[in-house]
Amino acid sequence: MTDNKDINGLEAIYLAAIDSNVRFITAVAGYPMTAVADYFFKESDSNDYDIHWFTNEKAAMEAVLGASVTGRRSMVLVKHVGINLLSDPLMTAMMHTIGAGLVILVGDDPGAKASQNEQDSRFYGALSETAVFDPATPKDAYLSLQRAFELSEEAKVPVIVRITDRLDKREQSVARIVSKKEDADIPEKKLDRDIWKFTMHGKHQRFHMESEPLLIHEAENSCFNRISINGEIVGIISSGYPSSIVDNILSTQVTYSDYSHLALGLVSPFPKNIVKQFIDKHKRVLVVEESEAVIESYISTCNNVLGKKSGHLPVGMIEKEHVEFALENIDMNELTKYTEIQTIASRGSKPICCDCPFMPLYNVLHDIEPVAGDMGCSIRTAPDPLNAVNTGFALGGAISTACGFPGKGIAVIGDFGLAHSGIVGLINAVNGGFDILVIILQNDIAAMTGGQETANLYDLVKALVPDTIIFNIDNSISLEGSVKTQNIIKDMIREKQEAKGVSVIYLEGKCTLH
Repeated sequence: MTDNKDINGLEAIYLAAIDSNVRFITAVAGYPMTAVADYFFKESDSNDYDIHWFTNEKAAMEAVLGASVTGRRSMVLVKHVGINLLSDPLMTAMMHTIGAGLVILVGDDPGAKASQNEQDSRFYGALSETAVFDPATPKDAYLSLQRAFELSEEAKVPVIVRITDRLDKREQSVARIVSKKEDADIPEKKLDRDIWKFTMHGKHQRFHMESEPLLIHEAENSCFNRISINGEIVGIISSGYPSSIVDNILSTQVTYSDYSHLALGLVSPFPKNIVKQFIDKHKRVLVVEESEAVIESYISTCNNVLGKKSGHLPVGMIEKEHVEFALENIDMNELTKYTEIQTIASRGSKPICCDCPFMPLYNVLHDIEPVAGDMGCSIRTAPDPLNAVNTGFALGGAISTACGFPGKGIAVIGDFGLAHSGIVGLINAVNGGFDILVIILQNDIAAMTGGQETANLYDLVKALVPDTIIFNIDNSISLEGSVKTQNIIKDMIREKQEAKGVSVIYLEGKCTLH
């Protein structure tokens, strides 16, 4: 153990990975995980680990599984929506087993500050049947990540650690725990090929008989689930960053000094025994969590439980004033304070850059409907005043969405979205004989996630779709001006809409932000 040092949550995660002997890391850019990945990239030259950007979370997960089964501790960094994609190999890995410790470090975005949805990754604990750590402080993050690698190896399954942006930025004194020299001589854990002696059903049986009991025991006895009993009237159950908010209120406001607190740092498997004991000891129980009512859903049948479902707390991010309001109204069974729905007008607009090179295209699309948009810059053209795209369901999803439109559907997709998963939609469109126009915005970077380089798939697209043209929008604006460029694009779209089959317009332009 080394001396205590004040560090933030991001640094705590990095040091925990280093001190856990992580050897292989993959990352997919996206808030709030871009900053975490950037830190690992920055420090990679002075450390003995491989780290790689991936364009797709499923592929990123499969790569760390490859590292794990061959004896290297590994970690995949994704934002909350990314876990949707990597859940495919995750579900199978739970039954197939792994080798060296594997951690999925997922960053949630309460409040959806920079995301296409407001999703809670803790649900994936129950869905995949694995452990989910939900640290509240930098110290918790450091210790949780270290324990996650150990637990992963003990149970032979991937383990999830959930973080948020506020945890990344919070500072706290943390003492590092560095492995002893003799620990480094322990043989690497690799995949036990005896797993292939079982049928698929047998692998599932083995999980429930061997791995799951270890995970349940960990949850019920974890040092990360902390109980403070101060009275019998009110008890608060929390997890993640909101636990630090509750701790602050209870320690600084005398009014609530006799309120008890159960802070869950390991939320899956759900520690039902310690939670039940806590609930039974109190007349009223408030659940403080973000973004969704995950814990509350497990115990909502108890008549004394309050939280998001009772209206005491809002959906999404939790602030100090929210908890204080809930405590002030702890005697009420239901509240209706949080009924206003956030709008762009009330929050403030986040428009696309006014000097975006693709603005002539968006002006043309304003008069065309429907247009399938993709996650990325183009989604910011959906609201007033541009009204350029009609939909935006998933990164890489525009092409497949447009396949469902009547007539010749139009899809607008960025080069990063195309490489992420849109290319699969294009293949399906070609093989399925759809009439569709795909407009690909090629700026060679992932503009919304920090400017990471993006693969140029033009040759591949041209091979798939002979009816592919390329147009450099920057050169056209420079030579012809924006108005004439807009008319040229309008004519190109009109011409391609009249053709049968799949057509592609590649628009090249340089991002003015990066």
